[in-house]
This record gives sequence, structure tokens and C-alpha cells, in this order.
Amino acid sequence: MDVASGDERGTTERVLTLLGLLQQRQIWTGPELAERLGVTPRTVRRDVERLRTLGYPVHASQGVGGGYRLGPGQDLPPLLLDDEEAIATAVSLLAGAGGAVAGTGDAALRALTKLDQVLPTRLRHEVRALSGSVESFDGGRTPVDPEVLMTLARACRDEVEAGFDYPSGSEVRRRRVEPYRLVASDRRWYLFAYDLDRDDWRTFRVDRMTEVSARAWRFRPRSAPGAARYVQEGVASRVYPHRARFLVHASADTVRAQLPASAAVVRPCGSEFCEVLSGATSLDAVLMHVLLLGHDFEILDPPELGSRCRALAERLLAAGATVSPAPQMQES
Repeated sequence: MDVASGDERGTTERVLTLLGLLQQRQIWTGPELAERLGVTPRTVRRDVERLRTLGYPVHASQGVGGGYRLGPGQDLPPLLLDDEEAIATAVSLLAGAGGAVAGTGDAALRALTKLDQVLPTRLRHEVRALSGSVESFDGGRTPVDPEVLMTLARACRDEVEAGFDYPSGSEVRRRRVEPYRLVASDRRWYLFAYDLDRDDWRTFRVDRMTEVSARAWRFRPRSAPGAARYVQEGVASRVYPHRARFLVHASADTVRAQLPASAAVVRPCGSEFCEVLSGATSLDAVLMHVLLLGHDFEILDPPELGSRCRALAERLLAAGATVSPAPQMQES
């Protein structure tokens, strides 16, 4: 039994070594691989078949210049990375998760979570040290601690409770949540979670969290609303004291190009109209926000916004009627 287990481990290690060789160079001959692995060409052929069974598209060609080559496949199989490659990949993913590459934050964090699960302990401190030297030359997202992102991502993946200190008014309180999704906007990271103390869904800004930790206590997932839509609606409208809906006479794609996702929710209404949901600290502010888009629009809600619209129009007309000519410059 021990001999069989030893043979199996030896075969697995050899096949992984073969995979590493195929990833290092475009093409290898059978004798070259046999010499590097210390086996016969027949064993190389068997190990190649094992890789193909695992989903790795290993191609073989005959004649001069022929050999074994690792090619593209229908699905993406696991990659074999050495220490330096693993560190470089993790640091690059941290940069992507931080918003250095537009539109890659969510995918980068998912990939980083998978890599973190298998990353050797000896490499973690190097990843943390190098990640501190990665910055973006544009504004990007509000900086967050990569360790906090990873802790929350693991808690979402493993379906375990999480806890953190979070400001509430003038106080900082401990929150206990069932974390469901991390959602990235154009400016910030948010955690979409079920607040156990408030018995409701909540959105939390990751950059405001401190003392973040995950527990071993697992939870059974609840029926949840769409995370991205819930967070966007909260950021764009629910957090403000005044909210409004407009029917804008322009396509949803046109208006989305004019508004950041954190400023408004844009829903298509046919090909030439869209509904815009937004919030602000005052009705005048949310009205001006839509007015400056430059499209015709109609007020859907709230009704009192109509009177504010008329008052603002009268103020603008009055200002336009009292335009004074520019003063003449005196010649010296």
C-alpha cells in the first residue's frame, strides 16, 4: 500500500514537472523531455495523455522541428506558477482590484481570492510588501487595505459571518453580518451583507471598516436581492435625504456615458428614452444635475419637484433679463 502511494505521488510530481516544462518553452522533443524527467519516451507519452485527460491541450507533431507543445484549449485549465510568477500575479491582481485597470476590479478580486487559497505562507509577506508599492497615476478608487478585501472576499466565498467596527453618526459600533458580495463602483468598494443586529440588508463602505475579522460560524444563504443593483441604488439615491425620478429624452447608453454609476441609476425605456433615479442633499441640486445633462426630461417623482422646477426657471429668467453690458476699459 505504501509503495503504491509512493508511486502515485511520484507520478503526480512528474506530471506537474512536465506541465511546468511545457509552460516554459513553446516546443519540446520527446527525448528532451525524457532526459529532463529522467524517464523513457514511452513514459513521457503516458504523462502527456494524463495532462490531456486533465484538460491541458498538449499537441504533438512529427518530423523535423516537431515535438510536444502546450496549446490553447476550449476551457482554461489550472496554471502552474513558480514563486516569482505567483508573487507577480498576486501583486498585479491587487492593482486591478484597487482600480488601477478600469473595469477589472471584480474579476481581479475573484482571481486573487482563488490564488490566495493556494498561495504558500512563505510568499504572503512578499506579496503584502510589494503590494504597498503599487499605485495608480489617476484618482482610481478610494484606497482600501488589501488584507481587508481578502478577509471579506474569503468570508463571502466560505459563507461565514464577519465582524467589523463601522461609524454610525458620531459613534463607532461593532457590526455582525452575513457577507454576500463585494461590489466595486467607479470610486469605492462596498460590502453587500445581511446585518444580523438590524435584521435587514445593508451596504457598507469597505474603506470605513476597521478591525475586520471573519468567524468560523457558517450561515445558510438567504434569498438576496441583486447585489450590484442594490448597492448602486443605495449609493445613488437611498443615502440622500431627497430622491427623484426623471424620464429623460435620450437613450440609456447616452445618459450612462454622461453619469458615473455612483451618481445615478439609469434604466432604459425603449430606444429613445430612459429613467434616471438620483439623489442629493436638496431638490434643487438633484434637479440641476439632470438639467445639465442637456436633454429634455419629465419629472416622475416627487410631485413637489415641479414647483421647484418652476421657481428655478423664474430665477434663471430673471437673471437673464438683468444682464449688464461689460464695463468699458479706460485708456490711460
